[in-house]
Amino acid sequence: MAAEVIRRGLALAWGEIGSSWGVPPATARVHGYLLAHRRPLSEREIRLALGLSHRATSLALAESASWGLIERVPEARRTGRRGPAGAAWVAVGDHWRWFGRVVEQRRMREGDPAVAAIARAAAEAGDACRRAPDDPELADLSAWLEGFLGFVRLFDRAAALVARVPPADLERAMATLGGVPDEAALQVLGLLAAVSDDDLRALIRVVGRLSPGAAPRAVRLAVRVLGGLAR
Repeated sequence: MAAEVIRRGLALAWGEIGSSWGVPPATARVHGYLLAHRRPLSEREIRLALGLSHRATSLALAESASWGLIERVPEARRTGRRGPAGAAWVAVGDHWRWFGRVVEQRRMREGDPAVAAIARAAAEAGDACRRAPDDPELADLSAWLEGFLGFVRLFDRAAALVARVPPADLERAMATLGGVPDEAALQVLGLLAAVSDDDLRALIRVVGRLSPGAAPRAVRLAVRVLGGLAR
């Protein structure tokens, strides 16, 4: 019972956190409970544990599945039961996998509509500027919208790239970054700011053409060269 109290407490907190992510509280509670349980549970088991109605539980399960947070699996047959096995639900076990799905779903549900809305406003402002070229307020608004649209598109693309990274690669990248002191990471970003955009693009393109076998050799060579320059 102590473990169950903790699981239900986590589910309640997960529901409160989920609302700030744009996830319905009941959906997040169901996900949190399945995460903590780490085994398949039927709709009835989830409903009774969280005190939800049948409708609320069904909707939460469907929403969690649409977000890619849980998966439907065959329910383990219990002794003495007849007929076909029912359905059960289990949380996606790989944290990086469901994290990527949340990022992708939020981008599709929030990022794409935001980009479309800002793009419409920028187009309207551009048309208005062409009709009234001497209006400074319109010119200022149009320029700001174009800049804002560029920022949102870049942010949206970054979110899309994160969602496309294989979970194992994302975990390794984050774990590697976690082992680097903040000061070193910030210093690298500062050094990159001193490199021209054209040079950075060229570097990324060259690295992207390396084969998996050549990449480690290239990194070791770069470390030796940069180590010599840093002396």
